[in-house]
Amino acid sequence: MSRSGKDADRRVRTGKKRSASSIRWLERQLNDPYAKQAKAEGYRSRAAYKLLGLDEKFGLLRGVKRVVDLGIAPGGWAQVVRKTIPKAGIVGIDLLETDAIEGVTILQMDFMADEAPAALEAALDGPPDLVLSDMAANTVGHKQTDHLRTMGLVEAAAWFAVETLEEGGAFVAKVLAGGTDKDLLTLLKHHFKTVKHAKPPASRKGSSEWYVVAQGFKGRG
Repeated sequence: MSRSGKDADRRVRTGKKRSASSIRWLERQLNDPYAKQAKAEGYRSRAAYKLLGLDEKFGLLRGVKRVVDLGIAPGGWAQVVRKTIPKAGIVGIDLLETDAIEGVTILQMDFMADEAPAALEAALDGPPDLVLSDMAANTVGHKQTDHLRTMGLVEAAAWFAVETLEEGGAFVAKVLAGGTDKDLLTLLKHHFKTVKHAKPPASRKGSSEWYVVAQGFKGRG
């Protein structure tokens, strides 16, 4: 993951059509070792290393047979699952168009739509034993509003997991700084043996994202 000295501080030439924020984003990408590694290893995004980091810590992909990937675009997490457990059934959903991935069923639709959960279940040959959610609401710049909108997605993903998971299964979702709110944490602790928060090494130090990892699904009782 080391960078050579000659490209450690690459700069993006300022162009009239580039905004200051886009220039900062491009510079960050050019200087990001995870973005470079993703390109070298054929992953669609640096986010692949977030899942790899979480799997290394929690053993999420061990023995998994069926996976649901919520917010699949651009497909980095599904690529990791496919590469790690080639025989697993994988279905993903996203509002954004996602290029095809061999062995992965991709639904282009809103996860919050009433028909989405049934469509995801129908795409697998049985209940999932891992539900992944890298979803986040589009930010509006108001910290409290952005947090509430993203946590609304996390809560919907958690309920989907509780209603569909195989016993013993796991749920992983992106949350923001502060972690899972009280009601959602209560839900997860009721249905899972362990609930932890983690920030994988590939998550940028300055970002507010964390992940909640719930393992050992106890069932719907």
